[in-house]
Amino acid sequence: MLVAAAVCPHTPLLVPALAGAAQGELYELRSACHAAVAALRDTRPDLLVVVGGADRTRGYGAQAAGSLHPWGVDVRVGRGEPVLPLSLTVGRWLLESGSYDTDPVAFQAVDSAAGPEDCLALGAKLAGDGRVALLVMADGSACLTPRAPGHHDPAAQPYHDLLVRALAGADGEALADLDPAVADRLWVGGRAALQVLAGAASGTRFTGRVLAEAAPYGVGYFAGLWERRPL
Repeated sequence: MLVAAAVCPHTPLLVPALAGAAQGELYELRSACHAAVAALRDTRPDLLVVVGGADRTRGYGAQAAGSLHPWGVDVRVGRGEPVLPLSLTVGRWLLESGSYDTDPVAFQAVDSAAGPEDCLALGAKLAGDGRVALLVMADGSACLTPRAPGHHDPAAQPYHDLLVRALAGADGEALADLDPAVADRLWVGGRAALQVLAGAASGTRFTGRVLAEAAPYGVGYFAGLWERRPL
């Protein structure tokens, strides 16, 4: 049973050591992500699962390590040889920097190209046993401005607004309906992870909040929180 979920961007710019000139610009977003993680901790879940996109779907254990060396600074999290993809490495950094010490924790990568049905099924599976909280690592479109990595697409801002409304309204159906082809065209880095959230939340009513949003360098980021409504 999903009891709560937080959505945070998986950009390495969240980590101050890598943010450079954007460190101050992303302060509000970073603080909102820490607040969302703290809210997950306060729900006292039996299991916290960090979910993020990767090149294939697979799970990792509680001690799995990651490194941000490929992105410029060898910031390491976890224990042992780095194996976590970027999304889960940034998620683990959020947990460690926020002193999240509730066990157990698991890490779940989802193939960024996975179809909606597979993502929804994975979400339902993750939420199946006990009180589960999700930390969903998901970027929005990278086509919001002319200087964006994916170049500007006029459809990017309406898509970004749709995602923000879905998070604010805890609208799992809107996330479940995201079209992978459109997401790919708009360079939406978190589509698959967001659809895992939709699958985990199916059949349950939540209250949603967007704690912060930003679009540095033309990439859409948001921090959101879903909390289960009382029966």
